[in-house]
Amino acid sequence: MKKGDLGPVLVNIGFGNAVTASKVVAIVTPGSAPMKRFREEARKQGKLVDATEGRRTRSIIVTDSDHIILSALQVETITQRFFVGDSELPGKGKTETDEEEE
Repeated sequence: MKKGDLGPVLVNIGFGNAVTASKVVAIVTPGSAPMKRFREEARKQGKLVDATEGRRTRSIIVTDSDHIILSALQVETITQRFFVGDSELPGKGKTETDEEEE
């Protein structure tokens, strides 16, 4: 890493968890049958990361290493954080919507 580089950009996916933005391939809703099968296959392969803190899964994040990350935040919320550059971790810059979802 060169001097002045900030390193990887992290995006908050809820409850103090973050993903490296450059590793994310897709963010999808979990409701469809193919997504449920996708999640189960990842579980069998040991590539499932549950970041929901026991709450309902509202989005599935697919990474370039074929890991599947479950989040309790909605797809729209996480997607917005990618575009706004909200890489802040808990306690900073939370909105009312975030607090309700968490």
